[in-house]
Amino acid sequence: MKMRDTDRALVQAASAVAKLRCRSAAHTLATAARTADGRVISAVNVARAAGGACPEVVALATAVTQGVSELETIVTVGERGRTLVTPCDSCRRLLADQFPGLRMIIGPVDDPRVVPVTGRAAAIEAGDPTDEPEVCDR
Repeated sequence: MKMRDTDRALVQAASAVAKLRCRSAAHTLATAARTADGRVISAVNVARAAGGACPEVVALATAVTQGVSELETIVTVGERGRTLVTPCDSCRRLLADQFPGLRMIIGPVDDPRVVPVTGRAAAIEAGDPTDEPEVCDR
């Protein structure tokens, strides 16, 4: 799918959160998700030795808490906004269960692409050509 101006703005929003909030080993990734009505929800991961939460899960929980019925697009960045990070298999499946129409922005930061969160094509684009569950370690 083609990148839209709103998609580019979403990448910029995630990068801004990463630059502001990802300053320690506990917070290394930032996510921005756009709702169907245009609001942007942002989140960071919470990394701990005994486990943690990916930023996509934090963003999903925030969206549900705020009564969001539909997320349109999501993007995760790392390295304080210098890289795009594909959601892990577990997060991608969780997002697809909650918001099957969701689009995700992935790929190299200089040539991002938009793919649906559901379906075989999304799994291959995300680097997971099998249906084997991935253990999230971010």
